[in-house]
Amino acid sequence: MTSFHDLSVPADLVAVLADRGITTPTPIQAATLPDSLAGRDVLGRGRTGSGKTYAFLLPLVARLSGGRRAAARKPRALILAPTRELVGQIQESLAPLAASAGLTTQTVFGGVGQNPQVNGLRKGADIVLACPGRLEDLMGQGHCLLDDVEVTVLDEADHMADLGFLPAVRRILDKTPADSQRLLFSATLDNAIDVLVKRYLAKPVVHQADSAQSPVAKMDHHVLHLGREHRVPVLVDLASAPGRTVVFTRTKHGAKALARQLNKSGVPTVDLHGNLSQNARTRNMEAFHSGRATTLVATDIAARGIHVDDVALVVHADPPTEHKAYLHRSGRTARAGAAGTVITLMTDDQVRDVRQLTRAAGIKPTTTKIADARHPVLTQLAPGERTFVPGGLVVEAPAERTAQPKAKKPQGAGTSGGGNGGGGRGRGRGRGRGQGAGASSSAPGTSGGGNRNRNRRRGGAGGGAGSNANGNASGARRAGGHSAASFSSSR
Repeated sequence: MTSFHDLSVPADLVAVLADRGITTPTPIQAATLPDSLAGRDVLGRGRTGSGKTYAFLLPLVARLSGGRRAAARKPRALILAPTRELVGQIQESLAPLAASAGLTTQTVFGGVGQNPQVNGLRKGADIVLACPGRLEDLMGQGHCLLDDVEVTVLDEADHMADLGFLPAVRRILDKTPADSQRLLFSATLDNAIDVLVKRYLAKPVVHQADSAQSPVAKMDHHVLHLGREHRVPVLVDLASAPGRTVVFTRTKHGAKALARQLNKSGVPTVDLHGNLSQNARTRNMEAFHSGRATTLVATDIAARGIHVDDVALVVHADPPTEHKAYLHRSGRTARAGAAGTVITLMTDDQVRDVRQLTRAAGIKPTTTKIADARHPVLTQLAPGERTFVPGGLVVEAPAERTAQPKAKKPQGAGTSGGGNGGGGRGRGRGRGRGQGAGASSSAPGTSGGGNRNRNRRRGGAGGGAGSNANGNASGARRAGGHSAASFSSSR
């Protein structure tokens, strides 16, 4: 069996991997490491969870080891990734390797203040891990220069294309030396990726360690055909089984609502979506990593780059719209040789779409029609005793932000009843975003139920229990802002 030593990985890096329990290269690592360690440009394709991260970190650290220190604002290596979560995951894997080689690192992404990042660049970071948007901002301000970059890595290149980052990626790569080494890794290779390859990679060695549509051997795929009213009870049953569960919804508001419903039912749950601040994302992921939360409810933002050990179950509460998203979502389980189960919830009006989806993904799931959450197939898919914690786990914003401020005199006449939720202009700091019926308001500065309330910082609060005369959103916050079975009803 091939070892990292056989692949010419430096002994000190092999020791770091061994300390982390990594002793055998995955297929994508075994395929690419000889060429990348030799300094060649590499185009690597491997499904999510296949070990691509170490496939580019090992040659990057090996090349920089023993060299000069980075100059101020001039990194020696650059890793580009599409999301801040993925940047964080790569940094976590890189940290012990970099420490063993005496290399410094700096993460660069939006959603947080730039000053710490600027200071880190000014001190001289050997390796910069960045999202394209924030990096371009700092380059434009003169805080980061790429003249000295020796190795550039593009991770999840296809997802960067999906998110519209390719123009920024091209502008960034144009600033790196043309003769520097470039490693591009992606779960799929399509026309958008070909553009980057032809322009920036010199005589690249192409490695495809597996088929783009081949499911993981130890991943079991199931479809549960059920009534819409049974989705939440079924999710509560599955998520209360032993082990970590990741549940995917179509929308960020759906993720927030479902997390609240699961917590209310006694399943410790956190959410991850685009409406959360970076601090909230970090706090929620730490709760999930530590086990204080056993379930993560997420939009597709988490389908890439989020690696948590021992995720036993992935549930598509809302089936994705295309097969690549299905494969990337499903890849949160059965990682690095572990087994895992993937379940898609399917209602009557989704039968055709789900069939097309699974066919395009190259899988043949087992489909079971269930009448309610008492069906025995649930304990087969998620075995073990169901455990409930009263109140679940609600990871809220810091107390100083959730405390209700002293009321100010409301402005505007407000509305009541089932309008569009946009009536009041009271200046409380509530952030209610209600949907559903909601109780009607009876005082100025409030808004009734109905569609999404837009007065995010001005006090209106639709849905739930209505809001009070001062424009606070406490009623909507307590009520969760959504009706009981509408976790995917709003974008």
